[in-house]
Amino acid sequence: MDKIEVRGARTHNLKNINLVIPRDKLIVVTGLSGSGKSSLAFDTLYAEGQRRYVESLSAYARQFLSLMEKPDVDHIEGLSPAISIEQKSTSHNPRSTVGTITEIHDYLRLLYARVGEPRCPDHDVPLAAQTVSQMVDNVLAQPEGLRLMLLAPIIKERKGEHTKTLENLASQGYIRARIDGEVCDLSDPPKLELQKKHTIEVVIDRFKVRDDLAQRLAESFETALELSGGTAIVANMDDEKAEELLFSANFACPICGYSMRELEPRLFSFNNPAGACPTCDGLGVQQYFDPDRVVQNPELSLAGGAIRGWDRRNFYYFQMLKSLAEHYKFDVEAPWGTLSANVQKVVLYGSGKESIEFKYMNDRGDTSVRRHPFEGVLHNMERRYKETESSAVREELAKFISNRPCASCDGTRLRREARHVFVENTPLPTISDMSIGHAMDFFNNLKLSGQRAKIAEKVLKEIGDRLKFLVNVGLNYLTLSRSAETLSGGEAQRIRLASQIGAGLVGVMYVLDEPSIGLHQRDNERLLGTLIHLRNLGNTVIVVEHDEDAIRAADHVIDIGPGAGVHGGQVVAEGPLEAIMAVPESLTGQFMSGKRKIEVPKQRVPANPEKVLKLTGARGNNLKDVTLTLPVGLFTCITGVSGSGKSTLINDTLFPIAQRQLNGATIAEPAPYRDIQGLEHFDKVIDIDQSPIGRTPRSNPATYTGVFTPVRELFAGVPESRSRGYTPGRFSFNVRGGRCEACQGDGVIKVEMHFLPDIYVPCDQCKGKRYNRETLEIKYKGKTIHEVLDMTIEEAREFFDAVPALARKLQTLMDVGLTYIRLGQSATTLSGGEAQRVKLARELSKRGYRPDAVYPR
Repeated sequence: MDKIEVRGARTHNLKNINLVIPRDKLIVVTGLSGSGKSSLAFDTLYAEGQRRYVESLSAYARQFLSLMEKPDVDHIEGLSPAISIEQKSTSHNPRSTVGTITEIHDYLRLLYARVGEPRCPDHDVPLAAQTVSQMVDNVLAQPEGLRLMLLAPIIKERKGEHTKTLENLASQGYIRARIDGEVCDLSDPPKLELQKKHTIEVVIDRFKVRDDLAQRLAESFETALELSGGTAIVANMDDEKAEELLFSANFACPICGYSMRELEPRLFSFNNPAGACPTCDGLGVQQYFDPDRVVQNPELSLAGGAIRGWDRRNFYYFQMLKSLAEHYKFDVEAPWGTLSANVQKVVLYGSGKESIEFKYMNDRGDTSVRRHPFEGVLHNMERRYKETESSAVREELAKFISNRPCASCDGTRLRREARHVFVENTPLPTISDMSIGHAMDFFNNLKLSGQRAKIAEKVLKEIGDRLKFLVNVGLNYLTLSRSAETLSGGEAQRIRLASQIGAGLVGVMYVLDEPSIGLHQRDNERLLGTLIHLRNLGNTVIVVEHDEDAIRAADHVIDIGPGAGVHGGQVVAEGPLEAIMAVPESLTGQFMSGKRKIEVPKQRVPANPEKVLKLTGARGNNLKDVTLTLPVGLFTCITGVSGSGKSTLINDTLFPIAQRQLNGATIAEPAPYRDIQGLEHFDKVIDIDQSPIGRTPRSNPATYTGVFTPVRELFAGVPESRSRGYTPGRFSFNVRGGRCEACQGDGVIKVEMHFLPDIYVPCDQCKGKRYNRETLEIKYKGKTIHEVLDMTIEEAREFFDAVPALARKLQTLMDVGLTYIRLGQSATTLSGGEAQRVKLARELSKRGYRPDAVYPR
C-alpha cells in the first residue's frame, strides 16, 4: 500500500475532511494558528496509528502503555505504527541531563570503566597494583594495640537474598561476615530482603596491631584477596566511624597508598550511590539560604521589614533583634544598607560563641532575661526548615533558598574517585562540560592504542554516531551536562528526533510539531537533511510547520484553513508546492508565491536616548561579559544563531533581575551580571510563554482572562435569579449548586475501558451543558449560561457590547487574533500559540494595565 487514506475526519474543528496522503514521503501540514493542523496530524493520524499498534499487543502489555482518545474519524487506511515527537519538555527531573536522555552518558560510563586510567587525587600519578607486603606494612604502621578487622568484600550493593552465598561461606569455614554494616554469625545469618541492595564482607581475621604480626597478616591478606578478587578492607573495631583502609591488588598510589575499587560503569553514574557525590547526592548543586533573598530591600530598616518575619509585627523575633541592637549598639530603625558590615554579619550569621543578654516579654507583660549566643537569621531558617513537619512553614522558608554549585564536586555531580579517572588525560566531567560539537571533535581525534583501542572500538562508534545525529539537528551548542529541565520545547524535540535517527527504524510514521522552532536559518539545512534521511530509510514523515524552507523541501503539502477555529478545519489545498501556490484561497500559497508578503514598516518609532534599560557584565553560560542596551517603549527583537546566548541573556538574566526588583518575586537567582540601570522606567515585568493556561478541561479562556466572573454576576443580577436567591456561585461549574452533579460540571462522563482508551460520552442528565435544569432556566438577553460559554469570542463581543467591562476584555482577545475560539473551550485543546495569545490578552485587558511593562518573550 502506497498511501494513507483518511475519510470523515471530525476531530476538534476538522470539518468531515477526506484526504489521500502518500506514504514514505516528507509531508508538511501548513495553515494558520488554530486552523486544525495539529488536530489532523497529532489528534487524528498519530492517535489512530498509536491506538491500532497498542491494541495489537496483549492485554497484559497494554496495561503499561497510555492510550490516546479515539479520534472522531470514519475510516483511516494504510497507517503504520506511529511515533510522535512533540515540543514538550523532556523531563522535569533535576537528575536528567542531555547526556542521560541521549544515552551518550551511559556509553561514556562504559568507556571510562573499561579503558580509563585512575589517578591519585592528591599526587596525580597513575594508580599501580599494591603488593601483599605493602598492605602488611601499611597495617603495621597503625598505632600499636589498635583493634582491627580484615574483611574480604564478596557482594557490593546487589539485590537478592544471597542465601547460597552465605551457605557456601559457612561451609568453607568462615565464621563471621559483615552484612550491610553489621557483623553477623554465619551459622545463623539474618534473612535478607529480596528487593533490597545488600553488601556482604567476610571477616578473614581480627587482631591487635603489634610488630610480630607480619606473617599472619600476609597469609590473611592472601586469603582475602583470593576470596574477593583483589580487594581487602581493614576496619577499626574500636571506632566504627573511623575511615576504613581499602587495599587493592589492582590499583593504588605508589606514594600515599590511595587505592580504589575496580572500575565499574556505576562509579561514573551520578544517579547511583556508588558514583554520586555524597555531599549533593549527584545533583551538582547545594541549597542554601540566600542573604540576598532574606534581605530583599536594603532600604528598609529591621523594624520596617528588611527581613520578612523579623520586623516589629513579629513580637518574639523582634525582641531578639532589639536585645541584639542594645548589645552591638546599632539602631533597628536605621535602613539595613546603612548598618556596618560586622552588624549585618552578626544578624545574618549569628554571634558565634559570644553570649548576649536577651530580654523576653511574655503575654502577661512579665520580662525574663536569658544569656545565650545569637544563632543568626540564616541559621535560624536552616534549623526551622530541617526540623519543621509543617508543609506551610517549609513552603514559606523555601522562598529564601537558592542553589549554588556543590563545593565538594564543583557541580560535576560525581564523587572524587570518578573525577580522577582519565581517558587520554581527560576526565569524564570535562567531556560532559564540552559542547556537543567540541565533544565530537574530541572523539574524532581520540587515538587509543593496543588492547585499549580494541576494547573501546564499539563504544566509541556508538558515542560518535549519537553526537553526529545531535549535530545534524542543530544542537551542537548544547553541553552533555546541561539539565534536561532547562531545555526549550524545540531543543527537547530535536533531541528526541536525533534519538529516533539513531534507532534506524523503517516503516514508521513520524509526526513532528514545528521542529524548526527556535532554530536559526543557518541550521535549517541540516535539520531538513535529517528529516529527508528519516524519509529515505523508508518512513512516512509528517511535519506541522510554518517554516518556508521546510515547505519548499516537502514532497507533499497539505494546507488547512481557510481561517482559524470554526473558520478553519478544511483542506484548502494539497499536493506539491506548485499546486498549493496555484490555489488563490490558500494563504500559504499566496505567501510562498510572493503574491502576498509582510511589509517592512517605512517609518520606525525613534528611540529616546534618555530612556534606556542597560544591563552590563552578563556572564551566564556562554555569555562573555555582554552589555545589553534596550530602548524603552519600543518593540525589541533579540536574534542570533541557536545557542548564541539569547535565552541566557533575556530569560536567565534580565527577566529574573526585573522580576525581583519590579515584582518583588522570590525566584531563582539570575545568571551572573555586573549592574543594571533603567528599571525605574518600568512598572512590572511579565513573562508570556507558550505553556498551557490550564491542565484540566475545566480551565478555559473565560476563566483565565477573568471574563467568566462578570458573566456570572450578570446572570445572578437577572430578576428571576434574584427572586430565587441565586448568587454568582450558582453559575459556576466548579462548585455544587448550579452545576450538574451527575458529571460534576464537566459535561461529559468518563467511561473506563481498562485495556482500551477511556471513552468520554455526553452526560445523560445535562446533555453536555454542564448545568442543572434550574440553572439553565435563567436567561440573560434570551441566552442561557451554557449558550454564552458556547459563543465564539467574536459572537460574545457583539452580545456583550453594552457591558464595558466585558467588551474591553473580549475586544482584546479579538485584537490578538482569537476571534474564533469559544469562551468555554477547554484549555487542553488550545495550541501553544493560542495559549500564549490568551495570556497576552489577559495582561493587555487589565484595568491597571500600563504600557511601561517589559514583556520578555
